[in-house]
Amino acid sequence: MTKDESTEHDRARAELLCFLVAIAAASYALNQEWRVDHVVECCRRWLKKNQLKMHWLERVRMGQLALKIASKDLLEAGVAVRLSSVQALFTDEMELNGSSTMVQRMRVLCNDAL
Repeated sequence: MTKDESTEHDRARAELLCFLVAIAAASYALNQEWRVDHVVECCRRWLKKNQLKMHWLERVRMGQLALKIASKDLLEAGVAVRLSSVQALFTDEMELNGSSTMVQRMRVLCNDAL
């Protein structure tokens, strides 16, 4: 793997983790439960949409880390995803809304976690 490929791989992992954190937090805001199955399905869809592959064990670890960040680290960092703020996390294409300050703070947490 070249340095450029490694950098791109790390960037994709961080973006996937942030997406999963946002999905988990949004799902909790809507349903008041941490939906592991939702995180798993969204991970598969994100990888397929971005034409990427990830070993199953790495997907499990990413999902676990996303749930940990969403359930504990977000609040500690002052990020509270509420029902009224869920729509601001995503674009119409269900991609992360980079202009959202919540998403920007999630990205910092995710980059630090990796």
